[in-house]
Amino acid sequence: MKKVLLIIQREYVTRVRKKAFIIMLLAVPLLLAGMTALIAYVAKDSQVMSKPQVVKVIDESHLFEGKLKNAKNIQFVPANEPLDKAKAGLKENEDLSVLLIPKDYATRQVQFLSKKKPSYTLTNEVENQMNEIALTNTMLANHIDTALLNQAKKSRVNVNAMEVTEAGTKDADVGTSMGVGIACAILIYMSLFIYGAQVMRGVIEEKTSRIIEVIISSVKPFQLMLGKIIGVGLVGLTQFTAWIVLSVIATKIIGNNNAGGIMGALQTLQNIPFGYVLGCFLFYFITGYLLYSALFAAVGSAVDSETETQQFMFPITMPLLFTYLLSVTVLYRAPDSPLAVWLSMIPLTAPVAMMVRIPFGGVPGWQLGLSMFSMVIGFLFTTYVAARIYRVGVLMYGKKASFKELSKWFFYKE
Repeated sequence: MKKVLLIIQREYVTRVRKKAFIIMLLAVPLLLAGMTALIAYVAKDSQVMSKPQVVKVIDESHLFEGKLKNAKNIQFVPANEPLDKAKAGLKENEDLSVLLIPKDYATRQVQFLSKKKPSYTLTNEVENQMNEIALTNTMLANHIDTALLNQAKKSRVNVNAMEVTEAGTKDADVGTSMGVGIACAILIYMSLFIYGAQVMRGVIEEKTSRIIEVIISSVKPFQLMLGKIIGVGLVGLTQFTAWIVLSVIATKIIGNNNAGGIMGALQTLQNIPFGYVLGCFLFYFITGYLLYSALFAAVGSAVDSETETQQFMFPITMPLLFTYLLSVTVLYRAPDSPLAVWLSMIPLTAPVAMMVRIPFGGVPGWQLGLSMFSMVIGFLFTTYVAARIYRVGVLMYGKKASFKELSKWFFYKE
């Protein structure tokens, strides 16, 4: 145990003393604060970065003349000229577009012509306005009172989602839960890759420099692997702790300078059980890191350079990547679906899938307990498998390993 502690101390101290570690420790909270301010600024005026666009309207149906209204950065100009002449003007001006509305626009496609691909905002604005005008024209043709219909459209129903708890009802705040869930999934996904790769690179460096031969003469391979994994993991926990503390301080400073801005948006986080989410995040980070870093260490011991790791990395990281892509596209929409539940139970996918579900609340205790139990069993099993490969691989040089070779290493006797 004393030897393992010495390895942990070495791995931890050598990394936290590096300039890159200190710079990232301070830079990440500042970058997050700056990014938050930038997002708030852009969200306040989503059109601030778009260039003004002039849209020439050639209306062969004469049903939309003078009815298209100028929007922000979009100006509609009636054009009484042939289509060929209008097209020629596009070659000289990127900020000019031509909207061609045929006589039978209901059966033929309306064309939007421009020199380069138009933005989604521009085409969506044109399409929405034309649909409104076409609907109004149809109602007038059928003698329907458009004024009554427009008045009816103003009567909107807002549904406020409420969560019923033993203490009473509270705002469910689904949007905040969704944002926190996706953010946790991204952080877990990135951290497992970053810190797992650090373990793998450390093993490769020691193996290629032949330092490993000297170290192995004093400690067992399993002790060395365990010390490296725990040491790098503590570096990751140190970074996360520092980032959380510095982010809170930066948020308070920004909030004092702009009490009605960013802090107003952050108040919505009060409905999220922060302690519960943070505790689960730390558990899944630690267990997920132990699981994947053991596999990364085994990969590092099987190769002589980082370029040879690709054939082994893809099958290992595929479950994590698959779950991450599902998390940011599907799982946050239905956090209690059978797919989300099953993914949160499998050790290779649970760290990401469960962290999407937890901010929404309502995860049954038995599901959370079973998921945590499977994570513990999973990292114990992968550590055992990786250790048996590691003890042979760290002393192999000049031979390209394969999955068949790794299986042989696993069954070698002590």
